Amino acid sequence: MANGWAVVEANEEIDIASAPLVQAAVIRRLAQGHRHFVLDLCSTSFLDSMGLGMIVAVTKRIKSHHGSLRIACSDEWLLHVFFLGGLRHVYSFHDSVEQAIAQSPTQRGLLVDLAGATDAPQLQ
Repeated sequence: MANGWAVVEANEEIDIASAPLVQAAVIRRLAQGHRHFVLDLCSTSFLDSMGLGMIVAVTKRIKSHHGSLRIACSDEWLLHVFFLGGLRHVYSFHDSVEQAIAQSPTQRGLLVDLAGATDAPQLQ
């Protein structure tokens, strides 16, 4: 916990094998009462559609608990994956975890309502 944020660090790859582990970490922390999250993708070099789908799924779960999510990621390729998935405008991206946690949580970590979003975004 840092400045009111629960930081969840992802592995080097978020794919079909590792996405459920990240999702389980978020769900476990929600059950412990955490509501505001930073997903640390600073060490992540690969993200596929399964990873994007997991991020959308945990976002919906966080929102259902009146929480917020920020993403720490400065990798242009990963940011492009979010863009291709139609999600670049949805999240608050920060170059580092330190930047993401600099301000205490508000509901502004999520920029749009994901009520209509699918659990598995399609890359275009």
